[in-house]
Amino acid sequence: MAFELNAVKREEMGTGASRRLRHADKLPGVIYGGEQAAESIVLDHNPVYYALKNEEFHSGLLNIVVDGTKQVVMVRDFQMHPYKQQVLHIDFQRVDMNEPMHVFVPLHFINADESPAVKSQGARITHVLNDVEILSLPALFPHFIEVDLIGIEAGGAIHLSDLKVPDGVEITQLAHGDNSTVALAVIPRGVLEEEEADATAAEDAAAEAAPDAEAPAAE
Repeated sequence: MAFELNAVKREEMGTGASRRLRHADKLPGVIYGGEQAAESIVLDHNPVYYALKNEEFHSGLLNIVVDGTKQVVMVRDFQMHPYKQQVLHIDFQRVDMNEPMHVFVPLHFINADESPAVKSQGARITHVLNDVEILSLPALFPHFIEVDLIGIEAGGAIHLSDLKVPDGVEITQLAHGDNSTVALAVIPRGVLEEEEADATAAEDAAAEAAPDAEAPAAE
């Protein structure tokens, strides 16, 4: 668990109180889940703002210390200001390390440029999915799942069933019978048109070079 945040219990509620906290570079938040009641908290804004730029902060386990008491949580939601570089609110969910949880994990695509589709067949890789939902014990959460494109051919696809996940981790969609497409190797229209033009030109050249079958034989 690379991230640890410090917080205090929030005493004042309401829109005005939230505005005063934000003006003081503080961030309102809430922790919920488990057998404990939800608790409103206040954090320093900047550590959370910069942590949100890290992919692992969104899908990994975090320690949050509230008035000296440590809890294991995950980020569940946050709201950003529409144009300022400011987090307005953040929600955390408590984690029971003994209970499986559903979380979304990002996909990392590798080896696209080394695939036959891109390297020699003029195709472009289209990412259909950017993350997948998994079910596992919290200690087994992967920070990401790799999608290896090394073998994909033009016109081919990678599906959820092609992904390799750690032992103890289950892709939720597959468990429900949904083998969705993850990535496609698409040949751009311009390449197809060029190939068709080349094929037509080759056929015309071959026809011109061939002897006229109906021409009379020389005497």
